[in-house]
Amino acid sequence: MSKRNTFIYWIATIWLLSGVLSSGVLQLVRSEGEGTLSPPGVYGITHLGYPVYFLTILGVWKILGTIVLLIPKFPLLKEWAYAGIFFTMSGAVFSHIEMSDTFRAIFPSVILLILTVISWYFRPPSRKLILS
Repeated sequence: MSKRNTFIYWIATIWLLSGVLSSGVLQLVRSEGEGTLSPPGVYGITHLGYPVYFLTILGVWKILGTIVLLIPKFPLLKEWAYAGIFFTMSGAVFSHIEMSDTFRAIFPSVILLILTVISWYFRPPSRKLILS
């Protein structure tokens, strides 16, 4: 693997995992107490038509996916993590489009979707699933 490809992989992966991890943590630490203001994650998920408990599911899986992509080995789990992030981000893009949201609302999901594809494409051979 060339130095250029390695550089592209790590830059894309660091940005991807930063976005996925931070959004996953924010989804887990939401506040739902009565009389409190709804945090943006709660507003966002209900605006898209999903139940609030979906934030917990997304948050847990995003954090686990980040861990899997960072640790060495386990190429099959890495494929699943990439697929999960891809489905989550593409689902977010299409959910925002369905709700006629502005590009500003869609943009973070589009960026994470693009970074997912770049990271997956440029991943080193040691992180690829080899089918024989």
